[in-house]
Amino acid sequence: MRRGIRKAAENDPRLKRALKEFGYPQIRQRDPGFETLLHIITGQQLSTHAANAIWDRLQTLVQPFTPDNLLMQRDDSLRAVGMSKQKIAYAQSLAHLVNKGMVDFKRIANLEDEDAAKELMQIKGVGRWTADIYLLFALGRRDIWPVDDLALVVATQRLYGMRLRPSRKRLLTIGKAWQPWRGAVSIFLWKYYRAVIANRP
Repeated sequence: MRRGIRKAAENDPRLKRALKEFGYPQIRQRDPGFETLLHIITGQQLSTHAANAIWDRLQTLVQPFTPDNLLMQRDDSLRAVGMSKQKIAYAQSLAHLVNKGMVDFKRIANLEDEDAAKELMQIKGVGRWTADIYLLFALGRRDIWPVDDLALVVATQRLYGMRLRPSRKRLLTIGKAWQPWRGAVSIFLWKYYRAVIANRP
């Protein structure tokens, strides 16, 4: 990923300046499978702080963290850790599918990016953003470009000095210049967002 960020920056002066100023991000790889996918689902449309707090409480509640143990929890216990009714339904549905062998994470890991994303999006509660984040952080796919992520939209806007937030179509066009390292650039842009827009390490 570090090599990818460096190579993408070679032909992008704005990215090159930002990389020189802020340095390389820390790469946090997650283990593929049920726990990681549910972690991502839990964090949908939440701030990082809120998502992490809910996830920490959920992990404390469900030990060891398996589909069976999650399904043993009462809905009111899951609500108590901060999960919404909708997220509870997604979590239970995923756990049932995994138990029934209807989600094969090893097979998904062997698919090409787009096929893997389509397979993941067959799961209740998994949209394009969730699939992209799983592919990037659980499977280490180097060319994933999560154009539906608000932080990446805002970071790209600031990096290029745009007056308005770029559209999805515009982001896809911008990302073409970074292929095949759009995933690596995404990880850098999240660091850039935290440093420049959110003003935190």
